[in-house]
Amino acid sequence: MIRPNLLLEPTRTGRTIIMMKKNVGTIDRAMRIIAGLVLLAMFFVYPDASWRYWTLIGVIPLATGLLSSCPLYTLLGISTCPMQKA
Repeated sequence: MIRPNLLLEPTRTGRTIIMMKKNVGTIDRAMRIIAGLVLLAMFFVYPDASWRYWTLIGVIPLATGLLSSCPLYTLLGISTCPMQKA
């Protein structure tokens, strides 16, 4: 059974790719990418800080921003994408 938050996309080779549904809007996506890059940059800017490994959490907002899909938003039923006109 296919979960409703996944999209199936056929390819030229006849294979089907499972993709997550987009639920991150443009402004939210930009903020996630910026926050992720800032946190990851801090990892390299402060090489001797004891807290620097906590900045690797920046991978999560960066990945969700680049993929335009947030698993937590899916679980909570939230979407910041604009409504499509019917």
